Amino acid sequence: MTEAPADAEAHDHSHADVSGGWLRAAVFGAMDGLVTNTALVAGVGGGGAPPRAIVLAGVASLVAGAISMALGEYTSVKTQNEQLDLEVEKERRELERNPSGELAELTAMLRVRGVDDRLAERVAIQLSKDPETALRLHVVAELGLNPGDKPSPRVAAVSSFLTFGTGALLPLLPFLFGVSVLWPALVFGGVGLLVAGALSSRFTPRPWWYAGLRQLLFGAVAAGITYAIGSAIGVTAA
Repeated sequence: MTEAPADAEAHDHSHADVSGGWLRAAVFGAMDGLVTNTALVAGVGGGGAPPRAIVLAGVASLVAGAISMALGEYTSVKTQNEQLDLEVEKERRELERNPSGELAELTAMLRVRGVDDRLAERVAIQLSKDPETALRLHVVAELGLNPGDKPSPRVAAVSSFLTFGTGALLPLLPFLFGVSVLWPALVFGGVGLLVAGALSSRFTPRPWWYAGLRQLLFGAVAAGITYAIGSAIGVTAA
């Protein structure tokens, strides 16, 4: 058996949140808030609405959107966790009813991962002596989720609420400070999209400029479409 080098030692390291908890909710909330209110401001402003009406519509969108996002994230994550609990219990019952079949299944999992046949069988037998360890291994292998690492619905909801509200506020800031023309609000929204996209690249292999420009493009398309619709409706109504 090959031994580890004498100078080898364990070291601590961490990974980003990939279980669908606060990070996904925060990124989605910020992007959605920015795109939603930048597009809304463009559409309402393109229709010729006065600044007061734009602010009213934008604040209503911010509040309603933040609440909707928070409730949606809470429900989504809670449902996912409950579904995982249901599958864990189903696997637990299967381990109790058919231990030999589950042992053979675990042995096959180890073989697929490159463990020799005889060793795979010995390891499977050893691991199966602890029912909870065997259960966790089966769930992780079959569902791709760790039952001990479930995301928090409350954290996801709060994260989504705060980041949506922050993102939705940015394109409204020029009007709140007394600006009466549309373009500064669109610039604020565009800068927010660029920065939010660039920050999201810290958790992906994409370069910051790619992620930032991609999100800016998405927001520009949404704002352009709503501006055109707002202008058409405004002209028609006039």
